Amino acid sequence: MNNYNKLKDLLASIEGDADKFYNNGNSAAGTRVRKGLQDIKTLASDMRKEVTEIKNKEK
Repeated sequence: MNNYNKLKDLLASIEGDADKFYNNGNSAAGTRVRKGLQDIKTLASDMRKEVTEIKNKEK
């Protein structure tokens, strides 16, 4: 569950930069959004592995 909370926090952390990029055309904010999205992708992959391990242990 800890990774899930981290995922929510990461998503919330890029919200301001996403607004700056899409609404104001700030390219530096776009770079930060891309980095945040890569971090989210990595964490989501780790979560998938964790869920699979837990699910398989229950069998």
